[in-house]
Parts: sequence; structure tokens; C-alpha cells
Amino acid sequence: MDVPPSPRRWVGPVASLLPALAFLPAICAPPFNHDVAAVLQFSQRWLDGARLYRDLLDVNPPLIFVLNLLPAMLARTGLIGALWAVRLCVFALGVLAWRLSWRVRDRAGEGAAGRAFHDILPGLLLLCAGYDFAQREHLMLIAALPYLFAAARRAAGQAVPRGALAGAVILAALGFALKPYFLGIPALVEAWVLCRRPDGARAGLIDPVPWAMAAIWAAYLAAIAIFLPAYGALLHLVFRLYVPRGLSLEQTLTGSRMGAVECFLAALSIVLVWRIRRIRRASLLAVFWLAAIGALASAIVQHKGWSYHVVPIEMFTCALACEAATGFLDRLGHPGVAAARHRIAACCAGLFALYAISNGEAPWKEIAYPGSEVAQLVRILQAAPRGRVLVLAPGIYPIYPALNMAHDRQALDAMNLWVLQGLYRSCLADGARYRPRAAIGPTERHVLDDAARALAARPVALVVDTVPGIPWCGSEFDILTYFRRDPLFAASFARYHLAARFSHFLVFRPKETAR
Repeated sequence: MDVPPSPRRWVGPVASLLPALAFLPAICAPPFNHDVAAVLQFSQRWLDGARLYRDLLDVNPPLIFVLNLLPAMLARTGLIGALWAVRLCVFALGVLAWRLSWRVRDRAGEGAAGRAFHDILPGLLLLCAGYDFAQREHLMLIAALPYLFAAARRAAGQAVPRGALAGAVILAALGFALKPYFLGIPALVEAWVLCRRPDGARAGLIDPVPWAMAAIWAAYLAAIAIFLPAYGALLHLVFRLYVPRGLSLEQTLTGSRMGAVECFLAALSIVLVWRIRRIRRASLLAVFWLAAIGALASAIVQHKGWSYHVVPIEMFTCALACEAATGFLDRLGHPGVAAARHRIAACCAGLFALYAISNGEAPWKEIAYPGSEVAQLVRILQAAPRGRVLVLAPGIYPIYPALNMAHDRQALDAMNLWVLQGLYRSCLADGARYRPRAAIGPTERHVLDDAARALAARPVALVVDTVPGIPWCGSEFDILTYFRRDPLFAASFARYHLAARFSHFLVFRPKETAR
């Protein structure tokens, strides 16, 4: 039976990971990823009694909010901060993925260089996401790795230990369920396994792995319908206002970071498609290649091109390159390869780290944190008592993680003004800048009422973004002017004074707190 290495045998793998471990200080330093912080705060508010998709409006499917309940509960104990609780949970996920990967791999059939690289690959995927640590794409990456190792063995007709395979399938199914866009990855991998199985396609069709994953996804959809039926109603609003926004196909494909990894993947693809039938470890190469292609398709379909959309493509492509390189070295049969296996693995880790540093935001964002917008907002918010803060802004950054770090909560039902952006994504037919109050529909009425009620509840601060994120239509859309048309909002706003300005944000405080 294959067991994890003894403590003495940890020395080589840990030394091999040193280039990637350089990301650890950046992961632990502020600022925390803004999207992850925003999702975490929603889960904290849900835990405190707010109703998801009724009192808390967001486009994300519920699984990520469910998973964030764990760090939210850990933070509630007071023993650890919420952001640190997220880090701890993701590190635990990395350990689980490493353990499952170790058990599902065919270690006896691996070459020395390949084995040393596979030993550290879970750590590389865990650490090299940098600033995008704990994003849904990052969680999917980590969760998918044991399944990909198992898929390579299944395609080769090898038996995989049942317990480890079950754990890998469950973990991967949950990872892929975080976004429907991820489902292309297991679809491609399972099609490959079906075509390559030496026992024929009929045996592949009764393989329990794809059916078990499909059952988990079906149970997830059923749970949403039963326990969170409001999400179905919200989806209509999401597709009407949120989904149409984004980059064109050309813009998505030609972004600097996306373009770099596309060139890297294309170059590898040309070589591998030509050589794959002659390579003994073709199954694992093919699985990593298909995972990279599926991740690329996922990013294209989302038509956003943001950094975290590109991370899975980068990490799977780097894994593919290292898999090809270590396989080549092992096929040489030189006795020096085994002796240098940990140095070879360290070179692979260096490739991951170099690629991540050259294309990512870490550690540059962390180094620049003291003068960043997040740090400025944290200092302003910490100058007053903790509480609810009404933030009227179209974006997530720097509102999050500043609210999390100051231990404040957003007072709106939504994380930001994404609904308002969708309502005004096109100029009005009559040329007006704002819809007359008598002509607004129920969705826009909710946006106004939500902000007015939140301000009437006397939040400790009002933060307004002067850059609306709404197209120019003869004049600039002024967020504060828009909301002050509501009588309740205007009356409540009269009790506030301008306390601070930074970047393109205005911060208002209740007048009685003026010093």
C-alpha cells in the first residue's frame, strides 16, 4: 500500500517548493483579494440572519457562499479573523488535494523526475495563484488535480484505489460546480477517457465516475430549487442586466495576460499533438492539455478576461510544460536524472513562480499596499466606530477588502451597484440622464428604496464613488445626484457631512460625529 513519505523524505519536496513558497508572504499580506472578501462578507451576513437572494442579491450561484460559511463560522468564534479563516480553509483544501493526489497516482510507474514534480504540483497550484488566492477559479484548480491524476490512470486502463477515487471525484465535482463555465473541463477529460480506455467504449459508458459527478451536480441543482428558490427568480434579472455586459470575443482573446498564455499553450499544443502518440505518459499529458483547453474555453465564455479567469489556463499550461519536460528527462534513462530529481522539481517550481510573477499581481500589489486605495479607505473607516457602511459604488475594489479589514459591513442588499449599471447600460430614448420617478420599474424602485432605507438606518459612514461605471449620455451619471432624488434619501443625507476624499471616492459621516 502506498503511504505518504516519512518526515525525513519531506526534505527534498519542501526544498523543491522553495521558489513557490516565496508567494507565501504575499498570500498572507494585505490586501486580500477583493472578490473573495466580498463573497465572504455575504456569507457572514447570511450567517447573521440575512436571506440569501432575498436580502442579499448577487449573481453568483450559492455553492461559493455555502463554502464560505465555514470561515464565517470560524471567525464568529473570535479566535481568528475572517480573512485568516479563509486562508486557513484554502490551505486545508490544498493538503486534502495533496493527500488524494498521492493516493490516486501510479507512483510506481512514474519516472524519478516526474514523481518529484507530481509530489510538489499540489503545492504549486495552491501558492502560485498569488493575489487571486481563494478565487473560485483557484479553488477549482486545487480541487480538480486529484481527479486529473485519476483520469490519466483510468484512460490507461489502470485500477485506482476506490476510496481515494471517490474522494477525488467528490472534491472535483464540487470544484467544477462553483461555476457552470467549469463543466467543459470534465466534459473534455471524460470524453478522452472514454475514447482511450483499452477495455472499450461500452465499459466506459458504465464507468461510475462521470455518473457520480453528474449525480452530485443534479443534487446540487435540486438543493437550490428546494432551499433557495429565490435564486431562480433572481436569474432572470441576472441575464437581463448582468450577463450582457463584458468584452467582445476579440477583446477577450487579445488581452495582454490572456494573449501571453494563449501563445504558450499554442506552442505546447503544436509539439504535443505531433508527439503525443509516441510518448509513454501520453495520458497525463493529454489530461493536462484538455484541462488547459477547457479552462481557456471557460474564460472565453465568461467574456471578461479578468486575472482570475486566466489563472487556471496559466497553471494547467505550466503543469503541461513541466509534465512534458520531466517526461523527456525520464525517457533519457540517464542515471543522473534520479539523483537530480529534486533539483529538476525545483526548476519546475521556478517556472511556475516566474510565470506567475511576470503575469500576475503578486507581490507587487502587496508591496504597494501602504499607499493603495484599500489602505486609505481602511484608515478612514477605522477612525470611527465599527458598523454598517453604505457604499454606493459600481465596483468591488477597493470597497472590499477594506470593509472586511475595518470590520464593517455593507448596508446595501447588493455588493455594489451592478443592478443600477445594468439598468443604465444604454442611453435613454428621450435623452434624459435619469428616468423620472413616475416612470421607473420595480427593479429600479428597489435600488432606490434599498439605498434610502439603508441611509435612514444611520450607517456609520456613506461612501460614494464619483466614477459611476455607466456610459456617458450627454452628461455624466452622478450617483449622489441620482439617489438624492428620493425624498427619504435626501432627508437622511442632510444629516451627513463630507468627512474625507481619496482617489475618486467621497466619504460622509453623521454630523453629530464631527470633531
